[in-house]
Amino acid sequence: MSSIFSLTMLAESIRIAVPYACAAIGGVWAERAGVIQIGLEGILLTGAFTAVAVTHATHSPTLGLVAAIGAGITLSLGHGQLTERARVHAVISGIALNLLALAATRMGLRALYDSASNSPGIEAFRFGPTGATGGAMLLRVLADPVFFCALAAVAATPFVLRNTRFGLRVRAAGENPVAAASVGISVTRVRLAALAVSGAICALGGAHLAYDQQRFESGMSAGRGFIALAAVVVSGWRAGRAALACLVFGVLEALQIVLQDEVRKTAIGDLIQTLPYVATLLVLALAPRRAGAPEGLGKHAAP
Repeated sequence: MSSIFSLTMLAESIRIAVPYACAAIGGVWAERAGVIQIGLEGILLTGAFTAVAVTHATHSPTLGLVAAIGAGITLSLGHGQLTERARVHAVISGIALNLLALAATRMGLRALYDSASNSPGIEAFRFGPTGATGGAMLLRVLADPVFFCALAAVAATPFVLRNTRFGLRVRAAGENPVAAASVGISVTRVRLAALAVSGAICALGGAHLAYDQQRFESGMSAGRGFIALAAVVVSGWRAGRAALACLVFGVLEALQIVLQDEVRKTAIGDLIQTLPYVATLLVLALAPRRAGAPEGLGKHAAP
């Protein structure tokens, strides 16, 4: 029990939760603007690969982070162009985005590193004390610049959506695009801008994932984008609640790691690995059916 209630457990929970939270906040921006975004998985994967490729080439994790954000914006805007201008269904576009990211990152691994599985190791951000103690681990997690960026995104999103002109336009585009268009708001432009923000924040999570592993592994997003989308739905499209749901999932995943060590080589060990995912399915199944979704979600403004 002491290993569960420890600084190590806290550090692991926060570290694991960051990619989920970034993807979830990115999802909130897209959904609030009225665009269904199931391509979070692909943006996470693309952000991770770009961060590693640029960092490996330049030896600068800062440039890698900036490049990852740029890649996330580009991919998200591509999704927006397909849904808003080409009128492709958002679900189809999102699936295509995920498949494209998976295939493109594997091709990139083969082209750049002659490997189908992983990239060479990189030197990522390393701040805080060294050592394997719980306190040292927690300080390293809290001193990570990507963690600060993610924390800023979580804190700023509710304020921007509620208290700024841009945020109000994003909400109008999602809740009632016809009314927004009738007062001169370009719904398509607002949605594309919101998708750019969505892609930038989601790509932060991909960069964090890659820097945490200090390399890129094929398919390393491992369903995190879909779990984040579930958090967005359960939270009622609210950034704070979505981030909290991701933190809970991070705690559950860290808990299964700790409990795996405690019950290693027992029959219970295999069941413990499924704990976070079973919990997610239960929450989705038991979540109350409420009218929390923006009315215009997935709709297009009148021409």
